[in-house]
Amino acid sequence: MKIHFIGIGGIGLSALAKFLFNDGDKISGSDIKQTEITDDLATNFDAKITIPHHEDAVEGVDRVIYSAAVRPNNPEYQRAKELGIELLSRKESLKSILEDKEVFVVAGAHGKSTTSAMLASIVPKSNALIGAISKEFGSNVRNYPNDKVVFEGDESDESFLNSNPYLAIVTNVEPEHMEYYGYDEEKFYNAYTNFMKLAQIRVINAEDKFLSSVDMDAVRLYPSKDIRNIEFVLVEGEPYTRFELLHFGAFEVFGFGNHIALDAGLAILGALELGESIDDIRTNLLNYKGIKKRFDIVQNRDDCVVIDDYGHHPTEIKVTMESLQSYKSLRNFSKLNIIWQPHKYSRTMDNLQAFIECFDGVDELVILPIWSAGEIPIDIDLKGAFSRYKLLMADSVTKEDGIVKIYKDGHIIREYNSGLISAFGAGDITYQIRGLG
Repeated sequence: MKIHFIGIGGIGLSALAKFLFNDGDKISGSDIKQTEITDDLATNFDAKITIPHHEDAVEGVDRVIYSAAVRPNNPEYQRAKELGIELLSRKESLKSILEDKEVFVVAGAHGKSTTSAMLASIVPKSNALIGAISKEFGSNVRNYPNDKVVFEGDESDESFLNSNPYLAIVTNVEPEHMEYYGYDEEKFYNAYTNFMKLAQIRVINAEDKFLSSVDMDAVRLYPSKDIRNIEFVLVEGEPYTRFELLHFGAFEVFGFGNHIALDAGLAILGALELGESIDDIRTNLLNYKGIKKRFDIVQNRDDCVVIDDYGHHPTEIKVTMESLQSYKSLRNFSKLNIIWQPHKYSRTMDNLQAFIECFDGVDELVILPIWSAGEIPIDIDLKGAFSRYKLLMADSVTKEDGIVKIYKDGHIIREYNSGLISAFGAGDITYQIRGLG
């Protein structure tokens, strides 16, 4: 088929496009701007990319799949409707894409990308469709000629209900994307319950408040007693976590933090349920090299390390801050400076107090304008809310010649060229901190 993707530059939709290309379909797509994702699709997946959206882009295609951000007034959406072309949301398209696959789905509020990438590492001959770039295979997609698929489920629009899970791993459950659920917590939790009911095998974090109450057969991991002797070490300057799991002995995995051990523990138990041997799991886990934008070390010098992290919820930021403090201590840095680009006005408002608290221990906090993600702007006094910190309100950042530069009103107001610097956010901060923005 000829399949066109509206919003192909997104991490989720681009994964589907690559996956269907590997299945033999011809793909094309559009987005509002050119990115490394669209460049990759054009270069390596023979995709015709249209920037920005244009109605002519859907001429001659058999099916159009569009991202959740696309509105009915999109010119390509409207033209496809006029031409009678099949129109499917990403959520709707999953049914046909995954219905004949053996799918290993990882879901949860936090850690699902990491756990998905780990599971892909320790089930090595599996396809993978995850919501981040695995550094092991340099993509958000991996292709093998079989029906086994590691898939990162998405609860934000209940699309994980269309993922056909054979195995369901759930890292944790925390109300998020509540605008989709009409701020109805019962509806939100029911979505997770219904998702888990679909799976033949379930592996869950049994110390999560909601998951501990789930009344169905599951392999239950109790992190506080099942994961022991956690240790953070540097291996050739790279962060690793060592830990022992149940009676299976010791493991080593890329990354820092108790949450890294938890994610690895869930992936290990999931792989065991799929028939992988414990010795192969222990070896293959070492193939996991982290994922892009999660504790992603983009500059590693003796005197200055720069880290990019996708964390955009206070729970995620808090655990990464703990990892940063451990890393700072091991590297003997005296300063930890944080650059934060808040993501979505609704999320910032709904979690404002938790955001205020999650940056404790930072030496200086830089706050960039809120990345709207298509939301209508609302006025939030971030300068007043975060007055307890040594604070800089800025417009943008960049990195040039190993120096992180902070801009306000077109002028450099701060330069960081030593110590530990980390950026947080799910917007374009990842490009800014790399000097690509």
